[in-house]
Amino acid sequence: MNEHAVPEQRPVSVADLEALLFVVDRPLNRRETAKLLDIDRAQLDALLTELKKSLAGRGITLITHADEIQLASGPEQARAVLAWVGTGGSDLTAAPLETLTVIAYRQPVTKAGVEEIRGVDADYALRVLLERGLIEEAGRLETAGRPIRYATTLEFLRRFGLSSLADLPPLEGDAEALRHLELKSEVAHATTETEAPESTTPMTPADEDSTTE
Repeated sequence: MNEHAVPEQRPVSVADLEALLFVVDRPLNRRETAKLLDIDRAQLDALLTELKKSLAGRGITLITHADEIQLASGPEQARAVLAWVGTGGSDLTAAPLETLTVIAYRQPVTKAGVEEIRGVDADYALRVLLERGLIEEAGRLETAGRPIRYATTLEFLRRFGLSSLADLPPLEGDAEALRHLELKSEVAHATTETEAPESTTPMTPADEDSTTE
C-alpha cells in the first residue's frame, strides 16, 4: 500500500450543501455556491431539489429568489421564533404593508402603478420598504420618463415565510391578499407605534401594469 497516496475525494452531498447554507449568514447566488462546493450548475440544481425535499415538514426551509438561495426558519415556526426574538410583530404600518402586497402580486410595478391601485401617494411606503430591504429596483419601464419598476426581494420571502413567489396565496382581490399574507407570516400585522400615519383607501383589483402605468 502506498502510504503517500492521496485519498479519493468523496462526492459532494446534499448534507454539504445544507451545511454551507447554514453557516453563511447571507443569501448565496447559484454561481458562487457551485464554486464553493466545486461542482457544476447541474449538480447544484439536483442537490437543491434534494435538499428542498428533505426539509419538508422540518423547522428549516430553503428559499429561492431569482438566482439567490438561503436557509430560513419555516413559516409554521414563526411563533416559536418570535418568542425568542422578542418582537411583538411587524413594524410595518398598513400603508407600507398594502403597498408591499401590490408589489408582490403585480411585480415588477412602478410607483404610478402602485398609486393607481391604492389611490394615495406611495413615496413614504416605498421608502420604508426599500429601507427594510423588502423591495428593490427592477429596471425601468420603457416609457416617457423611464419610471423605476419595483419587485420584492429574497428578504421579503424570508420575512413572510415563503419558499418562492409561487407560494403566494391565490389573489382574491388585493385586500384579501393582504389578509392572507398577514396570517401566513405571523409577523406582519399592522402597528402604528413606530411610523407616521398615512391615509389609505381600500384597494381594488387593477389591470396589468401596461394599462395602469
